[in-house]
Amino acid sequence: MANSPIEPEFFDSFDGARIAWRELGEGRVVVLLHGFFSDAQTNWIRYGHAAAIAARGFRVIMPDLRAHGSSAKPHDAGSYPPDVLAKDGFALIEHLGLSDYDLGGYSLGARTVVRMMVQGATPRRIIVSGMGLQGLMHTAGRGGHFRNILTNLGTFERGTAEWLAEAFLKTSKGDPEALLRILDTFVDTPVEAIRAIVQPALILSGEEDDDNGSAEQLADTLPDALYRTVPGGHMSAVVKPELGQAIADFLAA
Repeated sequence: MANSPIEPEFFDSFDGARIAWRELGEGRVVVLLHGFFSDAQTNWIRYGHAAAIAARGFRVIMPDLRAHGSSAKPHDAGSYPPDVLAKDGFALIEHLGLSDYDLGGYSLGARTVVRMMVQGATPRRIIVSGMGLQGLMHTAGRGGHFRNILTNLGTFERGTAEWLAEAFLKTSKGDPEALLRILDTFVDTPVEAIRAIVQPALILSGEEDDDNGSAEQLADTLPDALYRTVPGGHMSAVVKPELGQAIADFLAA
């Protein structure tokens, strides 16, 4: 079955932290980064997105971000310098010897893509999904939302956004202490740096998703961006087949 679990492979990142990745398919490489509280299996594999992209002739490489999934979840502050996820991303690209590749992400993964771009990553194309302009420029907004969740677990009213996020944290077996450290690594990206990203970009968002500000505004800010929407909000768009299909269509075009 195309969306059944894939066994991870591992490498040691820049500081020795053990980072897991999974891959599917063969052909041109696309590296996909998952969202906060999630992992490669949940974000990209379970709902068939990786399979849809692989079917179009791509080798889909999906790391588990530090503090997530099968990757290391250290608790010490020293393991979480600013932009650590971007540093891990560069380490993965170096480990795999990638020179010609595409790079995409969802939510936290999308923010990490942008942080890699402003630090000199050179993919041919990028996918920024589940992310708006505000979420890149002002990370404290969403950071504060998640800090509140992680420091007040078990106190939220059923059905609220916080309660739903905590429920997802439980299903993904997240480590609250390690995930809290990730929030300390967020770095704001100024609008000038976003405007300087010249690669063709797919800006992809759930129709009802404004969790990270306006994705359309982000598309308008980038020099070469295609704006697309899929059904759902921030949490629900990920389970819809349209998400993987839109990425596959963009990459195969």
